[in-house]
Amino acid sequence: MATTNNITSSFAGKAAAGYLQAALLTGKTLDSGAIDIRDNIQYKEVIRKFASDANLIKAGTCDFTPTGTLTTTEVVLEPKEIQVNLQVCASSYRSSWDSLQMKGINSKLPQNLGQFMLEHVIAKVAAGIETAVWQGTSGGDIPFDGWEVLAAADGTVVDVAKSAVTAANVTTEIGKVVDAIPTTIYGKDDLYIYVPTAIYQSYVRALGGFGAAGTSNVTAGVDDKMNTWYRNQQELYFDGIKILHCPGMTATDMIATTKENLLFGTSLYSDLNNNIDIIDMGKIDGSQNTRISMRGSASVALGFGSEVVLYS
Repeated sequence: MATTNNITSSFAGKAAAGYLQAALLTGKTLDSGAIDIRDNIQYKEVIRKFASDANLIKAGTCDFTPTGTLTTTEVVLEPKEIQVNLQVCASSYRSSWDSLQMKGINSKLPQNLGQFMLEHVIAKVAAGIETAVWQGTSGGDIPFDGWEVLAAADGTVVDVAKSAVTAANVTTEIGKVVDAIPTTIYGKDDLYIYVPTAIYQSYVRALGGFGAAGTSNVTAGVDDKMNTWYRNQQELYFDGIKILHCPGMTATDMIATTKENLLFGTSLYSDLNNNIDIIDMGKIDGSQNTRISMRGSASVALGFGSEVVLYS
């Protein structure tokens, strides 16, 4: 039987960065490459945005005549401290760890039981961050507002009234979002339509030819393959715009904007704010419990609200 004499470990600063990166950045949204991630913010970062008159060009003259305006605005990205304090019974993890090792696949398993437990916790934290960046509300367990919350409170955001989305009307509803996209960002390479699981599923089904009452008698779908056309990792587009599946979004909402408008900040590589501790309580109180403590930081911000379409 595999045993571990000591599953107590500590990681701090840069030593904790790899684990915290897995916990913070491996959720589907943040791992997509469709978010502007600032990962080395010590305290806060000020992102300056420039806006100007639509037309700065004037007829030429012999004189210098200043015309038009150039306006500077600032977006402050200030990561908030977050933590995980968890106590688990090591024996429940040990049975899984031992059984996997006895199957001969231990080359893929961490040699330390504490590491094995930590990987399970990291996966749970990643799922929590996935939801928080979209739906988080400051003042509760999550110390920052998510993008959906920020967009709803921003009076410059382009609002589109939502309906109940099904495979029968999903193309119409996504079309409403596309029609509302400002000309300032329409056609940009980093423009995305961010959608939750339910709407993504409806769109996949519609593309398979199941857009009317769940039947297949309308079309045979993409390449006449009906519901066998989709292979999970394929990129989806609508009118040439990339569709991004974001499991953490509210099930009925959509957002369209550019990557640079959705900002995520963390002090991932700071020596001051990051630490992970795995504590074997057996050496302290004789119990079977292990405590896992993680501490890091995270927050999100919107760039130009006027370049965000919120379907909500």
